[in-house]
Amino acid sequence: MSSLSSFVTSAEAVLSVSELNRAVRGELEARFPLFWVAGEISSLTRAASGHLYFTLKDAHAQVRCAIWRNKAQLLGFRPENGQKVEARALVTLYEARGDYQLSVETLRLAGQGRLFERFLELKAKLEAEGLFRPELKRPLPAFVRRIAIVTSPQAAALQDVLATLARRAPHVALTLFPTPVQGEGAGQRIAAALAAASASDHDAILLCRGGGSMEDLWAFNEEVVARAIRAARWPVVSGVGHETDFSIADFVADLRAPTPTAAAEQICVDCQSWLDRLSHLYRRMSRHQGNRLAQWAQRLDHLAARLPSPARQLATRRERLAMLTRRLHHAFAHTTALRRKRLESSAQALRQLDPQAVLARGYAIAFGADGKAVRDAAGLQAKDALRVTLARGSVSAEVISVTRDS
Repeated sequence: MSSLSSFVTSAEAVLSVSELNRAVRGELEARFPLFWVAGEISSLTRAASGHLYFTLKDAHAQVRCAIWRNKAQLLGFRPENGQKVEARALVTLYEARGDYQLSVETLRLAGQGRLFERFLELKAKLEAEGLFRPELKRPLPAFVRRIAIVTSPQAAALQDVLATLARRAPHVALTLFPTPVQGEGAGQRIAAALAAASASDHDAILLCRGGGSMEDLWAFNEEVVARAIRAARWPVVSGVGHETDFSIADFVADLRAPTPTAAAEQICVDCQSWLDRLSHLYRRMSRHQGNRLAQWAQRLDHLAARLPSPARQLATRRERLAMLTRRLHHAFAHTTALRRKRLESSAQALRQLDPQAVLARGYAIAFGADGKAVRDAAGLQAKDALRVTLARGSVSAEVISVTRDS
């Protein structure tokens, strides 16, 4: 990029506005490396794109500032109007409007200096390791029954948490794992309490403390606490400080709440809301069941109307049975009469063939010695014995002579 001096070597040089602004921007960015500047935030605007625009001012002057979205996401706190901050920035110029402004790399609350830099260094380190990845966040159970609370017994935030949980979920069992939440060695003690809560049987862990300065909240920015949260067996909800306070614990926790009270509200569902929902579902089920029963009753009535009366069916079958009985009797009588006639005819024929009837007309039957009826005189000889059967009785005879037919 050409410097401004190269454009003005000749008194006859004519610059366009775009060329002038581009050259001025190049001069500014080349002459001013990254540096820290202090002031108060005002006219803060959060764009839908995620960029932040604000004015940094003191008692005598002001300068426009911009923080691009990728930088704004890495801030450890939520910028607000009126905050005294220190901005690490580059001087630049917005060519389209000719506005001189600062391109801010990061912000820290005024007076925090090295402590805030340590926060940013640890945050960048853990983020590079992937401890903040969204896919590592564990969802809370739908029905939380046991909660481990990690905080100081003397913390005012604890009373707010207990009151909120007693109101919203009195059925939930609570276990306090006491630990100092600020001062020398607090980070190690908090990590130990998290490990103890993780080793017990709970559904979730609530890590909380009230608001304070960055120094007061520093224990929640220590690496040992961050790694204890990520190693916890149960999902961890962080409710540390006020809404504008951000700690390393907030970034690594499974769920970040703006305040301890909000953390207690988010860690379990209000039991009254579940009761209301169950009541609503019960009413829906009752209406649905009533409608189904009404539909089945209507269908039953329809089928009953189509079903013939049992009494009518019995009467019809009784009539048919009587008719069949009459037909059976008639057929039996007719068949009996026919068979009686046939029997009488056969008896008559038999009577006509009865030998006894022939004998009664004056005939006789002669039986030979072999017991067979004699049919031909040629088979007899004189002196043969005969038994002659008459219509009444029989006689024994002897053949005197035999006359044969010629």
